[in-house]
Amino acid sequence: MGNCCWVAGATAAVPGLALGQAPKRKRVAFLGTEVRTHSHAQHFLDRLSLGYGWRGAWQEPRLDIASVYIDQFPEGDLARGRVKRYGLKLYPSIEAALTLGTGKLAVDGVVIIAEHGKYERTEMGQTLYPRYEWFKRCVKVFEDSGRSVPVFNDKHLSTTWERCAEMVADSKRLGFPFFAGSSLPVTRRMPSIDMPHNVPLKESVCVAYGGVDSYDIHALETAQCMSERRRGGEVGIRQVHALRGAKMWERLAKPEHADTRRLVVSAYTRSHNLPVEGGYYTGKVTFEWARKTFPDSLAYFIEHLDGFRTTMVLTQIRDFNYAGLRADTGEIVSTQMYLPMPGHGSTTADFFHPLCRHIEDTVLTGKVPYPVERTLLTSGMTLAGVESLHRGQVPIKTPQMNVRYMVGPESTYWRD
Repeated sequence: MGNCCWVAGATAAVPGLALGQAPKRKRVAFLGTEVRTHSHAQHFLDRLSLGYGWRGAWQEPRLDIASVYIDQFPEGDLARGRVKRYGLKLYPSIEAALTLGTGKLAVDGVVIIAEHGKYERTEMGQTLYPRYEWFKRCVKVFEDSGRSVPVFNDKHLSTTWERCAEMVADSKRLGFPFFAGSSLPVTRRMPSIDMPHNVPLKESVCVAYGGVDSYDIHALETAQCMSERRRGGEVGIRQVHALRGAKMWERLAKPEHADTRRLVVSAYTRSHNLPVEGGYYTGKVTFEWARKTFPDSLAYFIEHLDGFRTTMVLTQIRDFNYAGLRADTGEIVSTQMYLPMPGHGSTTADFFHPLCRHIEDTVLTGKVPYPVERTLLTSGMTLAGVESLHRGQVPIKTPQMNVRYMVGPESTYWRD
C-alpha cells in the first residue's frame, strides 16, 4: 500500500471536478396533464420534489426537477401552488421544459404523467391522454439535440398497438432507457413474496377492481409481473376475450377452467375488502359464493403463445390480489399487491414511493428496473380487452403481440 492512507470523511476524487466540489445533481423535466388532489401528477410531483418515507427514514429527493410543464389547470388546481412551494419553474411547452429555453436538450431525464384531466374519448371509451404525442415531442427534441435521456411514462403507453410499439421502437432506435407502467408491480405485498424465478408456471389470475381502460392496466400488470418470471420468460399473446356478468361466470364454470376457479378463489381469500354481515364474511369463500356475490364482474381471458393463461377479473372489491399455479408442484402462489388508497386505508398513497424511487434510480444509473416490453404487452392486453367489449364480447386475435422478453431473478417490489 506504500504511503497511501484512508481518512474518515475524505471524498474520493471525481474526474472533471475540483477538489471538494460536489458532483452535479441530475435534473429532470416533469410533464403532467393536471395537478389536483390525488391526481397522478400530484403524487409524482410531490414525491420527486419533497421526498418520501423509505426504510424507516425520510428520503430526500435524489434528483432535481429542472422544469415543469402542466397541460390543464382545473378548478382545485395545485400546480401553481406546488411550483411556488418547491421553488420550481413552469414552462409554456414540452420543448421549452426539455431544453430550458436553450434550444437543445438540457435535462437528464423526462417524467411523463399523462393521467387525469379532461380529454376526448374514442368510440370504444378510451380516454385520449396525450402520452404518445408528448413522448414523440420528447423524441424530436432528442433527435434535434443529438442525444437522449431516460424517460418514464405512467401507466399504459397509448391507445393503439401501433403507437405503443412505435414508442418502444423509438427508445431502441435512439438507445435511451425507457420504462412505464403501474405502481402495482412495485408496491408492498402481503405476504412479501415473489414468484420463484424460472419455475414452470401454468396460469395466473388477478382479482381486482375498477374500470375498463383505467384500472384494468393495473390488474394486468399485477399478473404480468409474476407471469414473466416463469420458465422460458414471456413469449407473447395469442388472443384476448373479454366477458361480462353471466357470460363470464358461465365460462369460468366450464371443466377446462377448473384450475382458474381454484386461483380465483385463492385470490379472493387474499382480499381485505370482501362483503360482510355483522362483521364477518357473508359465507365461505368459494367459487359459487363469488358467483352469487359478484354477478356483475368482468374478466379478460388471455391466451399466451406458449399455452400459458392469464385471467383478470374486475369486481366489487377494493384491492389487487394475485394467484398463480405452478405446473411442477401444483402449488398456488398467492399474494396481495398492497394499494392503500387515500380515503380507504391511508392518507398518503405511499404505494407511489417505490415507483418514484425506480424513476430516480433509472435517471441516476441509466438502467431500467424491468423491460418496457412488460408494459408494451399489458398495454396491448388492455387495448384488446377494450376492443373485445366494444365488439360485443368477442375474442380478439393478437398476432401483433408476439413479443418475447425475459427478466432476471432479482425482485423489484418494495420489501423494506
